[in-house]
Amino acid sequence: MISSVRGEILSIGLDHVVIEVGGVGFAVQATPATLATLRRGDEAMLHTALVVREDSLTLFGFADADARELFGLLQTVSGIGPRLALATLAVLDPDKLRSALVEGNITVLTQVPGIGRKGAERLTLELRDKVTALAGPTDGSPAVVAPGALRGEVVEALAGLGFPAKQAELAVDKVLGEGDGHTTSSVLRAALATLGRKR
Repeated sequence: MISSVRGEILSIGLDHVVIEVGGVGFAVQATPATLATLRRGDEAMLHTALVVREDSLTLFGFADADARELFGLLQTVSGIGPRLALATLAVLDPDKLRSALVEGNITVLTQVPGIGRKGAERLTLELRDKVTALAGPTDGSPAVVAPGALRGEVVEALAGLGFPAKQAELAVDKVLGEGDGHTTSSVLRAALATLGRKR
């Protein structure tokens, strides 16, 4: 695993930079925002992830370790490869991506070319808890999501589990009406319990 490269920048392309390390030029794929910070002839250090395929070894570079962690995390979701993960980080900076995943903001996630509504829903369902753990609330308490975003998110999750949309909405509204400080998982559990009693 090549986790970082440091050296002189030999050239900068539209989607990559070539950095000389110990006499060897490494081509490193990067986002336009990262490339914009680099200058030919300067020395640079990039945090990298090496993606190994049968027919290729590709290095992806990031300005900080946080972006690299998210790059790896995105690829744990089915249908998201390194190119799409890099495209996601090109459109959304780490903070914006993390908040979109935690809030279940489908509109923001579908701004990424190649990610449709279904893909965005899969991303939020699979990564919400993981990005919260990665960022980690400073006081150790679970992240509390804005009620509006939370409602839509839980209703969508319940609909995906086969509950009628109207029934799901009523159950979620009932749970949200019972107090503040809800997290996505707590509302989902309570709504499932409510729906279970009705069946």
